[in-house]
Amino acid sequence: MTTYSIFINHQFHYETENLVRLFFPNDKLNIISEMPAHKELPFITTLCSHSSGQYTVTAEVETEDFCKRDSRSFPDDLPDMEKYTERALAVCLYGLLCELTGRKQPWGILTGVRPIKLFRRLAEQGGTEYAKDYFRNELLVSDEKTQLSALTEGYEKKILQLSTPMSFSLYISIPFCPSRCSYCSFVSQTIESAGKLIEPYLELLCKEIAFTADIVRQCRLHLESIYIGGGTPTTLNASQLVRLLDTVRKCFDLSGCREFTVEAGRPDTIDSEKLAAIAAGGADRISINPQTLNDEVLEAIGRRHTASQMLHAYALAREAGFHHINTDLIAGLPKDTPASFEHTLDGICALAPESITVHTLAMKRSSRLNLSGSSVHSAGESPAAAMLRSCESRLSAEGYHPYYLYRQSRMEGNLENVGWSKEGYDGIYNVFVMDETHTIIGCGAGAVTKLKKPLSEELSRIFNYKYPYEYINGFDEMLKRKMQVKAYYDELSEYLSQICL
Repeated sequence: MTTYSIFINHQFHYETENLVRLFFPNDKLNIISEMPAHKELPFITTLCSHSSGQYTVTAEVETEDFCKRDSRSFPDDLPDMEKYTERALAVCLYGLLCELTGRKQPWGILTGVRPIKLFRRLAEQGGTEYAKDYFRNELLVSDEKTQLSALTEGYEKKILQLSTPMSFSLYISIPFCPSRCSYCSFVSQTIESAGKLIEPYLELLCKEIAFTADIVRQCRLHLESIYIGGGTPTTLNASQLVRLLDTVRKCFDLSGCREFTVEAGRPDTIDSEKLAAIAAGGADRISINPQTLNDEVLEAIGRRHTASQMLHAYALAREAGFHHINTDLIAGLPKDTPASFEHTLDGICALAPESITVHTLAMKRSSRLNLSGSSVHSAGESPAAAMLRSCESRLSAEGYHPYYLYRQSRMEGNLENVGWSKEGYDGIYNVFVMDETHTIIGCGAGAVTKLKKPLSEELSRIFNYKYPYEYINGFDEMLKRKMQVKAYYDELSEYLSQICL
């Protein structure tokens, strides 16, 4: 189905388009900027006008059996006029779409991926209660999500205080998987199609790590956390993992590193030899990601392992001496129900991992699940909403707290992803990267280096080549790009010397 959306005399196209997508996640949006001679329904119009010292914003929604409009007028000299106008227009449109569909969105008119960062900024301006009131009354966020935001922000704040102006975290990409999950949109290659690239890729990756470490030393940066992700890093064999981790330990000063994570990911790639290599390599946190303990659901999403294999892999990790194991779950998967999700939650809680990340299914354009024509639930409340409520109730009772939260586009039920942990086991890399607290230096295919100017919101990005074959073929050029890190910190040297006094 095609929904027509017209923007007249305003620049808030991105924001209003995303708001429309919350209510019509599977529709094709035809974006136009002028009123057509003949309307094709459904039709959504947003308009801004200015006259006699006043702005007026108007939204109109028209279908075959619904036609309403809403307007708001206000003086043209209000503080932060652009944001006020954008929010007023969104509120008008949101109200009409709620009335049309009979649904409210749990996050109201918020469409950004970092609601906790916004909540923190508001709390710094006027306190926690002011931030909560703003979420509820200005952004129309539900009480449930407002309370979750306030609780999460409190835990995040403690982690953010660990960072200094010279801090950075390291991300290393292993872009290979045993198979491709149907919901996946990450830059990764299956072993079947790209297995022969693993060895040359690893050789060059180790060279990039050494090259990067030399730059870091010259810049006098302090390493806070390491995350080796992908893909599935445990698609590497044990000897390859040893080479990778030995390179990291030899090249970087890990004496002050607070957290070292290796994403074991797929249970079907885990064995005792690999776990021993990871433990000997210095990693103190691993992530084993079942997504579900329902075998029918695992088959539906293309995971080539069973729930029992996950339980076996988890037991091996405990035997290997890991004291911080994270598990990932996904709410809203095909063939999963609130009842079967409860079964998964029971099984995971029985294992008592130190942290649990609960994702909501996001239907990315490039995922096989989306390309196959499958659709997310859009009528009434999403089953994923019930699943997340179960998580919040159960995990809180089990002694977990929410320590980070983020959102993605096209999420089932317009919900969120939440990291839960027991006291003392928050995943600090997750917080640093999502909050954009400090510089993240990326190595490997698909990795992005984000250079953060301390005490500001300024970010500069350096992109590595996306795919393993591009990474291998363009390696020398990529190292030249990496020299931008040194140039960036050289340029900031005087500024850094002042703020580090």
